[in-house]
Amino acid sequence: MPSRGLSPDVALSIEISAVMSRNKYTDDPAPVIAELYETAGDRIDLLTTEVGGWVGYYEDDYTRVLTTALRALPLDLADEIARGLERRGMGHHSTRGFTAPR
Repeated sequence: MPSRGLSPDVALSIEISAVMSRNKYTDDPAPVIAELYETAGDRIDLLTTEVGGWVGYYEDDYTRVLTTALRALPLDLADEIARGLERRGMGHHSTRGFTAPR
């Protein structure tokens, strides 16, 4: 059965998130930010959603250079960062009978 594929908004959201994930350990966030704006085009709403959620979920000592630069963007990220933090705190999904290997 043929699939309808992803909606343009979902595909763009994935692209934006992929830019950050590919570059999460960067020491030079300027090209990453330029790529984010180029990828998002006029969809600042999707850029805000994805950047905020990504920062909230992935911010740690290893990603600090990029997340600090992303926080400084002229975007209203507070609600989305909170959403990302909430998702990070949910834990991992597993099956009921799953036992982690020792």
